[in-house]
Amino acid sequence: MQLDFKQIFTAFMVLFAVIDIIGNIPIIIDLRKKVGHIQSEKASIIAGVIMIIFLFVGKSLLNLIGIDVNSFAVAGAFVIFFIALEMVLGITLYKDEEHNALTASVFPLAFPLMAGPGSLTTLLSLRAEFEIENIIVAVICNVIFIYIVLKTSAKIERILGTNGIKIIRKVFGVILLAIAVKLFAHNIKELLA
Repeated sequence: MQLDFKQIFTAFMVLFAVIDIIGNIPIIIDLRKKVGHIQSEKASIIAGVIMIIFLFVGKSLLNLIGIDVNSFAVAGAFVIFFIALEMVLGITLYKDEEHNALTASVFPLAFPLMAGPGSLTTLLSLRAEFEIENIIVAVICNVIFIYIVLKTSAKIERILGTNGIKIIRKVFGVILLAIAVKLFAHNIKELLA
């Protein structure tokens, strides 16, 4: 096992942009107002476990239904592209649902906000390019960051303000667009080779 800092950093940044925990601060604050206390530890750990399990089991599931990782990565590039468009254009593609205090830490925080379709697709896309141990380290680093943001979301909102959060969301959206194009180009080349 050999850790590659460049791969870890790239995987971390890709996942960070897809999970968009900073961009989700307004949703987290709104959820806290609706249900009261959110268990930051529980939400973070569950999100991390879901992502790591999918990292290992996702490829087997794809093989079971006859899809290779490069094809899934190309499809994932489209999903990431639309997530990025959502961030840049400020539109919402998901529907808000009712939540209670018992389930809010797991749903919608751990799944689908943090370990949702975008991050799971991204994990398999990253697996097509990076070593698995580097991706796991990147997931763990993101889980730690998620925990910190969940614990300090009210302070972050006060520091950044509404406009600051919007700017950060748009910047990460543009980065995500570039990542989606790169994933698409790399994996479509592998498919056509």
